[in-house]
Amino acid sequence: MATLRDILRKIGAVKKTRQITRAMNMVAAAKLRGAQTRMEGFEPYARKFSEVLSNLAMRIEPDVHPLLVKRDAVARAELLHFTGDRGLCGSFNMNLITTAEKWTKETQGKGIACSFTTVGKKGRDYFRKHNFHLVDSHMNLYGNVDMSFINQMTAGFINRYLSGEVDEVYVMYSHFVGMAKQLPTMVKLIPIEPPKADVGAKTSAGATEYLCEPDPEGLLIELLPKHISVQIYNAFLQNETSEHAARMAAMDNASKNCNDIIESLTLVYNKARQAAITAELMDIVGGAEALKG
Repeated sequence: MATLRDILRKIGAVKKTRQITRAMNMVAAAKLRGAQTRMEGFEPYARKFSEVLSNLAMRIEPDVHPLLVKRDAVARAELLHFTGDRGLCGSFNMNLITTAEKWTKETQGKGIACSFTTVGKKGRDYFRKHNFHLVDSHMNLYGNVDMSFINQMTAGFINRYLSGEVDEVYVMYSHFVGMAKQLPTMVKLIPIEPPKADVGAKTSAGATEYLCEPDPEGLLIELLPKHISVQIYNAFLQNETSEHAARMAAMDNASKNCNDIIESLTLVYNKARQAAITAELMDIVGGAEALKG
């Protein structure tokens, strides 16, 4: 049985761990507020951008630009995969990695070769360790990424697609649904599939007709690369917000577990202390009885 000093040492260690988890919870909460504000501020722009692109796509032929034309035979696919740069966020990173592995198996089962561009240290380390084909990797970008870097990344995907190095490009990130729910989400980037306008939305909104200067074809060609950049930047914001929410929940659960462990160890300590006191009393009573005899 552990001595009283050992139990007290364990209680002190758990209390220090609880201080760390509480501090990490507060840091994650502060970062979450900033990331969520940026995500919510960008969302109306992304939604309106998709609406305009959908309106233009319905008015022109689908083969006006190579980025809109699907390949007859798909032999190579590339996935832009998002994870976090750090751990201690529960199953957040592994959910994204497991979903990517499942997609890879299904895609390779169709005879399509897969390659990866990773954002985040956790995904980069995992896929490199398991011998996946990595085209490029990026780390420590969350909170610092700007549209110039996004445009460079978009240009790289477009160049590889137009040169025939890849036939499809996808992006996988964690979609922020709420504080308790973040869903791994996959979106096809290239070839671009313009969002289809909702029939109910058309009737309610009066089927808004946009006047285009120059012609719709020229405007759509100009907007297509920007649409890919918008999708990638949205993935950055969604994944960053989801990571902070997952870490905040994980640290909150860890703090609660520390409280439970402290209560359990305190109960063990009290029992051991009571047993020691009882043993001492028994020794005193036994000595007194021996003196009387």
